[in-house]
Amino acid sequence: MHRANDYYGHSAVLARYCGVPDELPPRIHGYLQHGWNIGDGMAGDHEWVAGVPLFLWSERTRRRAWSLGRRHTYVVGAPIAYLMLLDPAPADAPREGTIWYPFHGWEGQHVKGDHDRLIDQIRSTEPGPVTVGLYWQEYKTPSVCRRYEDAGFRVICHGYRGDARQLGDAGFLEGQLAELRRHRRVASNRLSSAVWYGILAGCEPAVYGDPMTLENEDPTHGGQARIRRQWAELHGEQVDGAVARAAAVEELGADRLAPAAELRRLFRWR
Repeated sequence: MHRANDYYGHSAVLARYCGVPDELPPRIHGYLQHGWNIGDGMAGDHEWVAGVPLFLWSERTRRRAWSLGRRHTYVVGAPIAYLMLLDPAPADAPREGTIWYPFHGWEGQHVKGDHDRLIDQIRSTEPGPVTVGLYWQEYKTPSVCRRYEDAGFRVICHGYRGDARQLGDAGFLEGQLAELRRHRRVASNRLSSAVWYGILAGCEPAVYGDPMTLENEDPTHGGQARIRRQWAELHGEQVDGAVARAAAVEELGADRLAPAAELRRLFRWR
């Protein structure tokens, strides 16, 4: 089915969980949500065939999809939650500093914003060493990457997520989880998948700074105004950890993970 099912190595993680041996993960019969969003879980720019199953992260997202007429929907949870089951965190592993994810665009839409102002705010807020996780586009843009390096931050990229023509890095999610588990805090200028992942991985979250703008950003489901309104308690330089944890479990469907046999049946994997 859709190549987006393989983004970030998601299908590879789920195949491993299901005990499906294959160099390339088998095709999922349906569309797997590949990122957190406030719509029906599907990316607005992706074409999809009506009636084909949608595999969504959370019950909240399933209800939104249902309200839009998407009837063949299943809540399976986010791949990151399955990965945490497969690779438990080492006991008493040390954590230090903050991993900070500046909001990024993608191949079809670019972000506009003042990175220098954001750097100043990060430096004045984060007490420990800072790792900046850039999307591959910004990472390969010297004028952006060098700004964060010159500020004294460690700059990394988790890899290439994949696209319609090229497979992404199969170990993308594993690398991201390992980095999150190294850090005490996770932060960004927008509430995003990376922040939810960090909360589930045990990081203290923060969302602050200029949210920047995305070219031709789609306001259909309420955009940033709705996110800040609906998850107001997750915005700020200091956030209540218990509240954040409960929200992350809900948004990532970490309490709705399916047994391997059920996933194999849903995905039509033999």
